[in-house]
Amino acid sequence: MSSKLFASILGAILLLGCSQEEIIPDRFYPRNDHEAYWYSLKQANLLNSALGKDWMDASERPFNEQIRVNLPYQEAFEISDLKPDALGYRFDVKRGQKILVNIDLITDDSTRVFVDLFRVENDSLNKFRHVASADSLLDLAFSPRKDASYLLRLQPELLRGGQYSITIENVPTLAFPVAGKNKRAIQSFFGDPRDGGRRDHHGVDIFAKRHTPIIAPVAADVRFVGTRGIGGKVVWLHDRKTGNHLYFAHLQDQNVKRYQKVSPGDTIGTVGNTGNARYTPPHLHFGIYNNGPIDPYSFIVEEYQRPEKLQPDTALLGKEFRLAHELLLKNEMKRSAGISDTLSIGSTLKIAAVNHNYVRIIDANGNKGFLTKREVRKL
Repeated sequence: MSSKLFASILGAILLLGCSQEEIIPDRFYPRNDHEAYWYSLKQANLLNSALGKDWMDASERPFNEQIRVNLPYQEAFEISDLKPDALGYRFDVKRGQKILVNIDLITDDSTRVFVDLFRVENDSLNKFRHVASADSLLDLAFSPRKDASYLLRLQPELLRGGQYSITIENVPTLAFPVAGKNKRAIQSFFGDPRDGGRRDHHGVDIFAKRHTPIIAPVAADVRFVGTRGIGGKVVWLHDRKTGNHLYFAHLQDQNVKRYQKVSPGDTIGTVGNTGNARYTPPHLHFGIYNNGPIDPYSFIVEEYQRPEKLQPDTALLGKEFRLAHELLLKNEMKRSAGISDTLSIGSTLKIAAVNHNYVRIIDANGNKGFLTKREVRKL
């Protein structure tokens, strides 16, 4: 057999073998429940249907039509089961805070709702990064590593809707370190000038009577107990969960030893005025360090009294009305971009959500804003 004939036969065999090979697609691994549901629609050939396209369009809408709110925020809202829809709540979070999100279904508790959290990476480019999803109970908790803005997206599955309530809160991640005191006892803040402006204050000063207990604000390891320079009698704790180092200075008494493990609420010392505080009233200097000093204020301060559970006025949800006179939107609530300050006569409005004092309205163009309940009841 000539070499040319052998090469031709071998090539034909290889070509025949290749033509019979199966092409196996890469396995799909969803990153969250929303993505898994999207893939199930794709597998069912529903994404190319009008309804499927509407659902996909709705999932992108919250990134452009955000409801900007100040925390804490509560409202009861309604999503229609006739047309796919999704909501996006935009809010700011400070480092040191913990965000708690809870969603309750007022009506049909079998409706599946996808709750996803995105961090705003670049506002001008409308760039968002998915960072978390709610659990099966529609609860979500997270603590940011830096000050940032977030978008919370809610979207039910196809052809499902109902009435819901949502609560978004920001709470401190650490307990207040001086027993019986709160933010009113802080009289010197992070960044205040020291030594005639030659250095900045790297903590907060919490004033209290001498011998007032100083408590561990979190589960931690004791790294140092002793006397050091301007801090006088000090204690250093290491937060095992975050890696932050907690600094307590000017103590009168030290009630822990090095390498000891402490739990939240354990007494680690008492308030005094040792070190360079000997000429000032007794107080605790509290600082947080992690690759440099961090402002501890948001870590320990309860900025508001936690809101009572919302008892929604569901009779208002979905109500439509036409304005008989011009109405000015109030400035107490942040408005979504695109809505006019003044609603003109004849505008058709629908109540999309209610909270303690306000209703969230949507006009015929899909723009959203807030009115007081008192104004709505006069219409």
